[in-house]
Formats: sequence, C-alpha cells, structure tokens
Amino acid sequence: MLIVLSPAKRLDFTEPTLPLPATQPRFAEDTASLAVTARRQTQADLRRLMGISEDLAKLNQARFKAFDPEATDVGIQAALAFAGDVYQGLDARSLDAAAMEWAQDRLRILSGLYGLLRPLDRIQPYRLEMGTRLKTRRGGSLYDFWGDRISNRLNADAEGHEEPVVINLASQEYFGAVDAKALKLPVITPQFREKKDGESRIVSFFAKKARGTMARFAIDNRIEKAADLKGFDVDGYRFDKSASSEADWIFTR
Repeated sequence: MLIVLSPAKRLDFTEPTLPLPATQPRFAEDTASLAVTARRQTQADLRRLMGISEDLAKLNQARFKAFDPEATDVGIQAALAFAGDVYQGLDARSLDAAAMEWAQDRLRILSGLYGLLRPLDRIQPYRLEMGTRLKTRRGGSLYDFWGDRISNRLNADAEGHEEPVVINLASQEYFGAVDAKALKLPVITPQFREKKDGESRIVSFFAKKARGTMARFAIDNRIEKAADLKGFDVDGYRFDKSASSEADWIFTR
C-alpha cells in the first residue's frame, strides 16, 4: 500500500534532520532540467505562471538561482520541509526511527520540481506547483513534463507490498500528474466531510489536515491493507459506508 500526499506551499527549513539519514530524490536529472528552465524565468514570468505576489516572485527567483542540482548535502528531508495543513496532521517531527523507516517505504509526496519524493529525500527550498504551465522540451505544462514517469515509479515502489494499492490523499491538481493509463495499481481516494444541519460538505482546511492525519494513522498502526483505513477515527471522523463507493471513501464528523 502506497500513501500519496501533495506538498505544501509553506516551507520550514528550521529543523535539520529526522532520526534516519537523508536519502536523495530519484529524478535527479529531470529535476536539474526543470531547475534550469525555472532559473531562466523573470520575476514577471513567475508572477504570471504561478499567480503569486511580487515579493513571492522575487523570493522564488532567488531560490531557483541558488538551486544546485549537484549538491547532495544541501537542504533538509522532505517530510520536515513542508509545513502546510497536511503536514500539521502528519507531524513528522514526532516520528521515531522505526516509524520513519516504515513511512519511507510507503509514503510518497508528489512534487512539481522533484516528481515523487520519499519522506527522507533531501530537498532544497523551492516553489513550483504541479499545475504550473511551464514550457519545457516535453510540452507546455508540468503534466507534460512528468508524463508517465511518476506512475511508473509508483508501480515499481508498490512491488513486494502486501496489497499493491494507492491511497490518494493528494489534491486533484497534484494527483493529475499520475498518468492513469500508466498506473497499474488500483486507487482509493478518501474524502473528509463536515456534517451540519443534516448535510455534509468539504471544508478545505479541515480536509487538508485530515489527509495528513490519516497518513499518520497508517504509519502509527503500520497499516498494510487499505480496508484497515476504514477504522480511521481520529478527530471525530468515521467511515460512512452508505456514502462511499469502491474507489471513493467518505469520512464524516
């Protein structure tokens, strides 16, 4: 079973290490190629491509100029670097070595720049959202750039698992980079909804945090089979069988 998360826009590079040595991202050549293309963008280009402010464009232009694809000892591990709502739920800083070793084999983070990351993979500061229409030699978007590479890597990573299945806890923007035709694994997408006045709806902040919390639940309980995730009951959520389908699992509170 592989659990797939989105990255976060907000970064935190203040914590140096997790309790295991850092590993290296596995799409190094692709990342280096993207970094070169991104480095050529002006601040105005970055503002237009990513819909960000002038200050953020300036910051990220500086990040791309400082990015060194050959540096293997620069940056921190991915599970620590991202600091958004999902990663509050994951709370990777509190994982011990045994839990992190388990997660390294089963947790994956989609990335516009790095493609697919493991928790211990060392990354440098960047912002490059998967939906960015950055033109490269492979096409007019990052979806074109990554093609079937991410799906093929997921297929390979699931080999030897007790149940080869993908638990999609990523956003639509990011999971769109997983080529459905190339992916040989079934996909289950949990959704987290809030009940009020007899109706349920998705509230973005709560749903994002719940994705990370479910990933943490799987790590803490060493869950190997997708069906066992139906027991997720953290923060008041419960599996709603009547509202769920085979591929879309609804959790409400």
